[in-house]
Amino acid sequence: MTPIIPTALANWLVANGVHLPTNAELIEGAIAGGLAILALAAGWFTGKRLGPRLAQLWQQRVGSHVEGLAHRMHTIVQHGSAALLLAILANSVPWSGFAALLLGIALGAATAAFTLAFLRGLHTPRWIAWITAAIVFVAILSHAIGGFNVITDTLDKIGVNIGRRRLSLLALVTLLVTAVALYAGVRLANRIIAHSIGQARGFDPTQKLLVQKLASIFVVVVAFFFGIDLLGIDLTSFAIFSGAFGLAIGFGLQKTIGNLIAGIILLMDRSIKPGDVIVVGDSFGWVNKIGVRAVSVITRDGKEHLIPNEILMTQEVENWSFSDRNVRVRIPVGVGYETDLVLAQKLMLQAATDSPRVLKSPPPNVWLTSFGDYAVDHEILAWISDPEGGVGNVKSDVLNRLWVLFKENGIEIPVPRREIMVKSWPEDGAPPVQLAPGAPK
Repeated sequence: MTPIIPTALANWLVANGVHLPTNAELIEGAIAGGLAILALAAGWFTGKRLGPRLAQLWQQRVGSHVEGLAHRMHTIVQHGSAALLLAILANSVPWSGFAALLLGIALGAATAAFTLAFLRGLHTPRWIAWITAAIVFVAILSHAIGGFNVITDTLDKIGVNIGRRRLSLLALVTLLVTAVALYAGVRLANRIIAHSIGQARGFDPTQKLLVQKLASIFVVVVAFFFGIDLLGIDLTSFAIFSGAFGLAIGFGLQKTIGNLIAGIILLMDRSIKPGDVIVVGDSFGWVNKIGVRAVSVITRDGKEHLIPNEILMTQEVENWSFSDRNVRVRIPVGVGYETDLVLAQKLMLQAATDSPRVLKSPPPNVWLTSFGDYAVDHEILAWISDPEGGVGNVKSDVLNRLWVLFKENGIEIPVPRREIMVKSWPEDGAPPVQLAPGAPK
């Protein structure tokens, strides 16, 4: 058989210590390369055909809010399918060195591209995703050519011994890869569980939020212990450290743990729910979210107040929509004593009834509350069902309508008046002139 590489070039490479593949190895490598190209083409075809359908199914079943995986589904399916086919090819036949090198490069590149697309779809920082993808590529390529143990031994030699444990580059790389994998898994699991619970019909919004919080905590705890097991860390060796850490939590994180427990209690007793309109001190608004540490309350000014959960447990809170969303608004109005009270009260009811946010049932009402110093005091009692829209604008609308009706019917709104009674005047009939202190007489 005619040699593929010229004899002169082959002799020169061998003289310089380069191992040259034989013709049989080159042919085997060409076959492996062709199969690798076919696998990559099959992955591209699969991603093109199944990617859009899986993205649509993902949005229907999991939700479009679940990070950016749906937008990268084509890339994930393409590289994932290619990596699966290449892994089957690489392990089905005992390939020689050159063929194994080609398959290792193709498999490592496809797996690294899959890893990068998946991590970026979970909004992992770009530099972490690239570093993880590079580690995956090097690990797969070195394993394909039989040099994985050499790399791990080299990384393990670069390090220091700390007590009974050894801190090396291998341990650092293993920790990084494990942490990234657990982070991605926890993030994905939390989003899927949150969407699944959100679509459940047997829970109200508060119960859904409570189950989501508990499920999120459970996933994090499971991932923590799973990571400890993967890294081979013995928890018994951290008994003293864990005791000191628990003591530190008891003193330093007392408020944080208290707010966490308070938030869970608020969700369990359903006293405050997302969407409720509450008043806490000077903060008035509707509950946007109940978090682990604080409750987000959005005011009418568009400001978002973060109120610690513990405050809502220990202080008085007005919940305008706890058992009923209807809220009664009191609007004080005064008219003069010479006014036709029947007509004035009729106009007050008309102004409240004409306001668009005032409910027809229960109907508005007018009460005469007192006979004041200069006016007959009334209160317009109007009901609204959307307190998150504000109360002041309802009062303003009713009073503006009442002002126009009073003007049209000749009813005046009194102002304070003071009467001065003079018991006696000087003999000349003129009131005495009061001089300023120190002025000449």
